[in-house]
Amino acid sequence: MPEVMSASGLCVDVECIVMGPLQNNVYILSDGEGAMVVDPTEDAEGIASALAGRRLDAIVLTHGHWDHTGAAADLREATGAKVFAGAADADGIESPRDDGTSRIAAACPVDVRVKTGDIVKAGNMAWKVIETPGHSPGSICLFIVPPFGNHADGLPVLISGDTLFRGSFGRTDFAGGSVKEMAASMKKLAALPDDVAVLPGHNGPTTIGNERSTFAIFGDEPED
Repeated sequence: MPEVMSASGLCVDVECIVMGPLQNNVYILSDGEGAMVVDPTEDAEGIASALAGRRLDAIVLTHGHWDHTGAAADLREATGAKVFAGAADADGIESPRDDGTSRIAAACPVDVRVKTGDIVKAGNMAWKVIETPGHSPGSICLFIVPPFGNHADGLPVLISGDTLFRGSFGRTDFAGGSVKEMAASMKKLAALPDDVAVLPGHNGPTTIGNERSTFAIFGDEPED
């Protein structure tokens, strides 16, 4: 079973498994009633074991690159959970093509194609979808605030995929990437409160406030 790391102080229970050659963060989010897995990169059996008997209500893919989708089909088959993904990346997840990211992703059915304002429900959690193109056309982030969780005094949470990292943002030089769209996505995220905990697809967590104070793109307009 892979090593599972837990986060504290948030409005939902968060567990993170670092997996794969690119050290992806695979998240298990739970409120005690149901669970959601974000970006299962590989080892569906190990991820299922980490669920420890909890009901999996949703598998969310923040975008269609191979390192974020590799175990999605197997996890879907093993658990019966629906797969959610951004509408603009869904076709590529179902029928992968060479996108310049070094590998072609494993194909996975997308049960629900989401866009900004849609809600992904898992247990009693209600995660709001925010479309954040730039790294890929269909990149999405997921946002939740109390009381939609099991810790009313915990911090709101943003799952940022490969859109926002600590002190950086996702690459825009792959097929479908765009610096201009990434800048617009950064402005969307910069509108969130400072206390929002940011859980990215790689490396360690941060907060919106920390990125606002240290990360210039939150106010800039880069050009393609």
